[in-house]
Formats: sequence, C-alpha cells, structure tokens
Amino acid sequence: MLELMICSLVTILPDYLYRRYRQGKRFGKEITFFSVWYELRWGITGCLMLTVSLVTMIFYFHPSTTSAALYFRTVPILPEGSGRVAEVNFDFSAPVKKGDILFKLDSSKQQAALETAKRKIAEVDASLIAARADVAKTEAQIGEAKASYQQAKDELDTKSELQRRNPGIVPQRDIEKLQVLVDQRQSGVDSAAASRESAVLRVSTLLPAEKASAEAEQAQAQVELDKTSVRAGVDGRVEQFLVRVGDVVNQMMRPAGILIPDGAGRRSLQAGFGQIEAQVMKPGMVAEATCISKPWVIIPLVVTTVQDFIAAGQFRTGELLIDPQNLQRPGSILVFLEPLYQDGLDGVTPGSTCIVNAYTSNHDVIADKKTGALKGFALHAVDATGLVHALLLRIQALLLPVKTLVLSGH
Repeated sequence: MLELMICSLVTILPDYLYRRYRQGKRFGKEITFFSVWYELRWGITGCLMLTVSLVTMIFYFHPSTTSAALYFRTVPILPEGSGRVAEVNFDFSAPVKKGDILFKLDSSKQQAALETAKRKIAEVDASLIAARADVAKTEAQIGEAKASYQQAKDELDTKSELQRRNPGIVPQRDIEKLQVLVDQRQSGVDSAAASRESAVLRVSTLLPAEKASAEAEQAQAQVELDKTSVRAGVDGRVEQFLVRVGDVVNQMMRPAGILIPDGAGRRSLQAGFGQIEAQVMKPGMVAEATCISKPWVIIPLVVTTVQDFIAAGQFRTGELLIDPQNLQRPGSILVFLEPLYQDGLDGVTPGSTCIVNAYTSNHDVIADKKTGALKGFALHAVDATGLVHALLLRIQALLLPVKTLVLSGH
C-alpha cells in the first residue's frame, strides 16, 4: 500500500493535474467515477507498473522474513549408565555451576567394586613384602650353600694333593666320594641362586605388574562410581528437572531435565530468507529486527554468516531412491545475524520470534571511479528504496502488539 501511494504521486497525480489544469477537465464533470480509467489510464497504468517494479526491487535487494528466532542450544541431563536415583540436589528450575552434582544414582555396587580393588592392592603390597623377605632368605641360603661347597672342595683338594705326593696314602674311594660331595654342594649353590633369581623376579616384575593391574581396576571402579554422580557440564540453568528420588533413569528413557548454558540464545539471531535472495545475502549486510518479546524496539544487526547449503536438499543414504517431487516445501537460506552494538539483544527472550529486514548497500561500488553515472544513479535508487522497507518494519513494530494481543483472538 505504501509503495502504491508513493508511485501514485509520480504517475496518477501528474496525469490528473494535466487533465484538470491543462485540458480543463473537472472532477465530477468530465472526470467521473466511471470515466476515471479512461481519463487517467496512462497514470493508472504507469502507477501499477512502477508499483510492481518498486515492490520487486525492494523485496529483492532489501529482503525481509518473519522466519527468524533466537535459537539456543540445550544439553539433555542423562546419566552415562543406569540406576535408581538416590539423591536430587536441585529443584524444577535453578541456576547451576559447572561441576555441580545434579543428582546421584544408587552406588552400592560401584562402592563394593572399588573396595574390592583397594583390598587387592593391599594384598599385592603384602605379597611384595613377603617376596622381599624371600629374597633375603635365598641370599642367606646361597651363602650357606657356598660355604658347604667351599668346605667340601677344600677337603677334596687336600686329599688330592696328598694322593699326588704319596700315592696310596689316601684311598681312591674317599677321593671319589669327596668329588661327588663337591658336585652335590655345587648343585646346592646353583639351586639357591635359581631360587634367589625367582624371588628377585617376583619382587621386580611379577608383583609390580599385579599391583599395576589392581590399581587400574581401582581406577576403573572409581570411574564407575563417579558416573553415578551426574554433574553439570557447563554453567547455566536447569529447566524441567522433574527427576525424583526412587526414579529409575537410563539413556534409553527421556532426559531427567534440560540444561541451558549461560548466554545461550543471546549472541546471534538466525533467520531464514527465500532462495531467490541467495545472490543478495552477503556477510556484512546491515539488518534490523523487531521481536515479539521486546515490542516497539528496532534492533540493529549485521549479517555474519550465510549458510551455503539449503536444508531441504539434504538426504540420508537408504534403500529408496530420491524423488524430488516429495520435496513439499522449498528450503530457505539460513543467515546468522549479530547485534551491531554491544548488548543489542538484551531483553530479547531466547527463542523469541522476530521480523528481520536486511539492506543491500552499494556504497563501495558507487564510490568506485570505474562506475558510470547511469549505473551509479541506479544503484543510488536501489539503496534509497531501503528506506521504504525500513519504514514498513517500523510500522510492523508498532502494530505487532496490537496484532498479537487484539487481532489474534486474545
């Protein structure tokens, strides 16, 4: 309507003034309700053509959308395992800090496993002390065996020397017995050394490995015990936290509640523009928005990101071939907008629905010396028409509370 009124000022009005004062035709006489089309046909035709062109130019170069909202991420509150709730530390809605325990599951089984692992470590430590005593014992046995061996060997050497100096003084049978005794004592020394090696290996390798395995089991048991305490992963606020003591929860059931991180939905606004505006939407464009949760306020924004893909075209591999005619609704261009000034989204409730206008700016092209005068004038006209869309947004902002509270049936 506003575009039609503006266009009529430069088409229908001049046509009427020409016929009224140049041709002398008077309204109500020659120009009547029935003769308006014939008398003002050039003005009416020009007005309609200019209006259509103006509306097309405005909505193409300065796109608008009502599909905009402050989307925000939520974190489902779920335990890593399953069990019966033993303790709940927060109400239905409450602020939380990172690391706060939201609720605990029954942990008797996990505590028993942890205690078993601790006992096993104590058992290995006791075995290690006993093994060290065995090392000392085998070292003493080695000393005893070596002494016995040396005694037998000395006696054999003595009698062998006597036999060499005076053959027949020592019976050959005694020398053979002493040789057997020396070999026996040598075997005793070797057996004691092997026992010591076994004891040392048990102290240095076997028992430390058993202790490391027991410590790993203790760490695993501690992890399982910690999983029974469900903690907040980030600072934020829990909402719809309905779990109560005695409830059975697991990952297959519904979440125990929702954790909304601090600052969620307060950094950027997401808007979906029509596919036809894909060539116009560029990062850096200035935009404006008005939101239902903050009426009568225009929020200056800037386009930061334009998604390169349209969600309507995505598919997952399956057993059926894609049939494009099943695409019922055309997708939109997802655009991320951030406030032009700090704290620009303060007071806007996350999740609020908004109306967004984006404005094309050709200032750099116009300022370029290579741009011709005609092209520069046309680009000036394109930029100037953004004023109409800005005015329309302000009218919408004024009427939005009335439309919501009165005309929607409240």
